[in-house]
Amino acid sequence: MSGVTTGDLVLPDVRTRIADLAEYVAIPSVSLDSDPAAMRAAAQWVADRLTFAGSYLDETAGNPVVRAHWDGAPGAPTILVYGHYDVQPAGPADEWRTPPFELAVDGDVLRGRGVTDDKGPLFIVLEVARLFMEQEGRLPLNVKFLIEGEEEIGSPHLDEYVRSHVDDLACDLVISADGAMWRPTEPSVSVASKGLAELNVLVEGAATDLHSGRFGGTVANPIAALASLLASLHDRDGRVAVDGFYRGVRALTDQRRAEIAAVDFDDEAYRVQLGAPALAGEAGLSTLERLWERPTLEINGVQAGGQYTVIPHRAAAHLTCRLVHQQDPAAVTKAITEHLLKRAPVGVTVTVEPAHGVPAYAVDDDHPSIVAAEAALARVYPGQTVLHAVIAGTLPATWLFEDALGVKTLFFSFSTSDENLHAPNEFLRLHRIPEGIRAWEVLWRQLAGTLAGTLAGTVERRQS
Repeated sequence: MSGVTTGDLVLPDVRTRIADLAEYVAIPSVSLDSDPAAMRAAAQWVADRLTFAGSYLDETAGNPVVRAHWDGAPGAPTILVYGHYDVQPAGPADEWRTPPFELAVDGDVLRGRGVTDDKGPLFIVLEVARLFMEQEGRLPLNVKFLIEGEEEIGSPHLDEYVRSHVDDLACDLVISADGAMWRPTEPSVSVASKGLAELNVLVEGAATDLHSGRFGGTVANPIAALASLLASLHDRDGRVAVDGFYRGVRALTDQRRAEIAAVDFDDEAYRVQLGAPALAGEAGLSTLERLWERPTLEINGVQAGGQYTVIPHRAAAHLTCRLVHQQDPAAVTKAITEHLLKRAPVGVTVTVEPAHGVPAYAVDDDHPSIVAAEAALARVYPGQTVLHAVIAGTLPATWLFEDALGVKTLFFSFSTSDENLHAPNEFLRLHRIPEGIRAWEVLWRQLAGTLAGTLAGTVERRQS
């Protein structure tokens, strides 16, 4: 791929840049472990590549954020690039083909923890900025950078940081390097992501664990009580059986169903890929309709007892809901809490504690950022239709940026959702790096040029 020209930028052979990315991946910046030295080293690695924009590490109550600002394009829009330098734990070492924190080139893929979430996609942005500065001496528009180190643990300090730096972070648009494309077979731009409501359920019985022979049949079993409560959350057709849960969910229109039906999607291939004996979920809907347009309530974990003959004195479960449209996380949490408390079996005490809530996020199909993204992807993938997809997961920063800064976020990551994010053997397709650099270049030129007025107009109307 040596000497590829896109616009006015000439891209180097991608393999000459792997050493830099390998340095980045080698830093075990696992936010769950919270090793201050590793987190700071990863943040500094990013900052060292943004010195042209006055980069620095800014402290939070947790891990530092990387900040930078290049404002050498008077009259052009200002964008805020968001990403994260923290990664998930590596997991069992024996499930990795190669050491997780040693970037491996394996044919057409790069393998290593964080290479697709989010170090590789962020590296792409750093590269396009470097190439602009080296070859043109400037960027086509004004760019701010906000790179955090706690995304993989729910960004616990990002809300406070953003709200206390509103003026510093003011922009016309946020562009996220995080948030994978739908799949590798066609380009896509995400127009929505699901919200989140988390709850912890605790069921308590006797004061201590009891011998199941001496006391069996005389007291309530918290595991059995919890099982009956969890089973009550769905009906036999797969719908959530909680009064008020679907408040704020829009009915699928015929047009939206037709759009989803037009997406090339093979249910059987999807089932085989997952290794599931069958697909399941809310009856009367297609797999993609459930995945993109319907809310969910999932039981993520149950903790109680063990392989010994006792009646445990407590049992606990963790629940998460992925929300859509106008669902209110607090209202959903309240509805589930009332549902469970109303059905508490005799002989146990039930406690429900809300853990986290984020509203769903969406951007209109005709928003200037979506138009610009489509144009950029069309240049890189000529002749292919750009799919409008939905991220079934939750990216809390998008709602925060809209609420605090009053701007939309464009997802523009060149990760894809099948690249073992959060799992052993995480990988990134090698060709995504030059493709991503080309697309980011075209996107920045689009936003700075023909779409600059429209983008500014949307911000002025929103603030008025």
